[in-house]
Amino acid sequence: MSFVGDLTWDEVGRRLLAGCDALLPIGAGAKEHGLHLPLRTDQIQAEWLSVKLAEATAALVWPTLTYGFYPAFRDYPGSVSLSAPLFEKLVGEVVGEIVRWRPRRLFVLDTGISTIKPVANALSAGTWEMPVVHLRIHEGPRYVAALERLRKQSFGSHADEPETSRMLVIAPHVVQMDRAEATPGEAFEGPLTRQRAPSGSYGDPTLATRQKGEALVEAMIGDLLETMGHMPRRSLDEKNVPDS
Repeated sequence: MSFVGDLTWDEVGRRLLAGCDALLPIGAGAKEHGLHLPLRTDQIQAEWLSVKLAEATAALVWPTLTYGFYPAFRDYPGSVSLSAPLFEKLVGEVVGEIVRWRPRRLFVLDTGISTIKPVANALSAGTWEMPVVHLRIHEGPRYVAALERLRKQSFGSHADEPETSRMLVIAPHVVQMDRAEATPGEAFEGPLTRQRAPSGSYGDPTLATRQKGEALVEAMIGDLLETMGHMPRRSLDEKNVPDS
């Protein structure tokens, strides 16, 4: 099992003592994702990716941070956003608590875009005793190249062609393609509103396919695993679990 919430404390302790890595997923549990995807779409992606990474690395996965800084979506019922300072403090305190148990390394898996800056601020502000690494799922070279090759929409970044394609692989049972709607008009800047983006999508999710999703997900996982594999490891001859 990969999730600490499914284990007893002594099982977690033995895994840590053996020198395992830790993963902290960040993915919104209450953030609109168009008419065709549920509000917990980011949470689903964060936890699915965490399982894949844990299977390959034997990392322990801590509970997902499902509330974060998502100001662009507050016009849609159910969407929740913390302030950036509060979210930054939350990330810093949770990371500090995980680090206290001395995993070999800690990877913070960030599925958002607006969350990138506050997460980066929180991690840079800490003085950690082991590597703490910010994994940004959309920025790896394999993923960027696959996106450029496969994307047909003229603009987009949310509940759009790429994200919907990934969800057709990750959790096809939650995708309602018959309800997918493209954003009318042209690209715009700033928060989404129900006037400018009536469905809540920003882009064209009607262009999504499982085949595109398979290529995008494979590229994303490849980037993440490469980043995890090339980070420095703390020596195993150090004591991993503190007495208190």
